[in-house]
Amino acid sequence: MSVFASLVERLADLLQPLFGASAAAAAIVLFTALVRLLVHPLSRAAARGQKARAELQPRIAELRRKHAKNPERLQRAVLELHAEEKVSPLSGCLPSLCQLPAFFLLYHLFSSSTIGGEANELLSHRLLAAPLGGRWSDALGDGGLLGGAGVVYVTLFAVVAGVAAFSYRLTKRSMAERPVLPAGDGEAVPGMGAITKVMPFMSFFTLVTVAVVPLAAALYVVTSTAWSAVERAVLHR
Repeated sequence: MSVFASLVERLADLLQPLFGASAAAAAIVLFTALVRLLVHPLSRAAARGQKARAELQPRIAELRRKHAKNPERLQRAVLELHAEEKVSPLSGCLPSLCQLPAFFLLYHLFSSSTIGGEANELLSHRLLAAPLGGRWSDALGDGGLLGGAGVVYVTLFAVVAGVAAFSYRLTKRSMAERPVLPAGDGEAVPGMGAITKVMPFMSFFTLVTVAVVPLAAALYVVTSTAWSAVERAVLHR
């Protein structure tokens, strides 16, 4: 934690001439961009994996028809097919999983009053009028929506809503281009109907995260979500 806190402080010092009192917030955005650059190769691999899995759908549908009465044999056959084609069913999860440590570091860093037995000086940093260690509930109790901190959160919510709407359109288009085939005999795969309906709205759940975590962690989430939307648009075109 002390090492990470020093990194954020050093980045903030470098950005101080450009961003003034909001330099620490800018440092978090820059840190997020660096994390996403490191994870980008995994994102590219995940995009290739998604396309490969879509191409396997007809063969998987045939396996479901063939082994409809033997779920264990079906599962083995699907795994063997993925191994044969060198396609990992979990590749799409890796970019998100690799980012979790960075998110939790920021969360704990701006939720702790002390670091290494000393006062956490990072909590004194702000994004305009909003403290980086504060939350949405704090902003509501300090001036409400039209207060200085409230306006910062409203702006973040607007950005997230815009990115979520963009991601929603991307997901709908992707699902229309690569529909999930029926299991066989025209029957839908159990549970896929509900997943298909919910998936396009997943990006909007980011609004909940932004509302409950410290502002510093919220900045990470907002920046990473915006990055993901642009990345998906480029990689899946």
